[in-house]
Amino acid sequence: MSDRLSAEFLLVAYQRGYFPMADPETGELFFLSPDPRAIIPLDAVHISRSLRQTLRKQLYEIRINTAFEAVMRECANRPNTWISPEMIALYTELHHMGYAHSVESWYQGQLVGGLYGVALGGAFFGESMFSRMPDASKVAFVALIERLRERGFVLLDAQYSNPHTQRLGAIEIPRSEFLARLRAAVRLHCRFAD
Repeated sequence: MSDRLSAEFLLVAYQRGYFPMADPETGELFFLSPDPRAIIPLDAVHISRSLRQTLRKQLYEIRINTAFEAVMRECANRPNTWISPEMIALYTELHHMGYAHSVESWYQGQLVGGLYGVALGGAFFGESMFSRMPDASKVAFVALIERLRERGFVLLDAQYSNPHTQRLGAIEIPRSEFLARLRAAVRLHCRFAD
């Protein structure tokens, strides 16, 4: 891990509306604050009919924070990834500090899907998700939404709008509006995990 970047620096960046990505070729980290910014309104999440059927079957056991680093490594396990070894080390440190969290889908004792992100006040910054079985990451996403609602969170950052996040209910808002919502959200005292 580089001397110039710490977990504390990362938290300040999130509070100011920035998030890191690594260059897939060099691993060098750079910070982004896109305009517009994608968020997923917690009261307007879209759950498809097929996903509702999967949820009713209760195929997957949902766990929170039991395999954080494994979730990150699975998210990074793709041909072109922006999740570098440095990022895995940084976010694992944030996890141990109580800021980074994973929501995991397990099937017959195996980790088969999940997501991770950072919680600050009443804001949750969704970072990445993976799936090794049908709908496993989406089931984890639904569990995330339920948890955020139950615990009083008010902002779910999806960073960028793309077909996947749009299917989940993402909308785009101007960066100025995102930053105003973020300032209000981080003042709240919400706990993602006990």
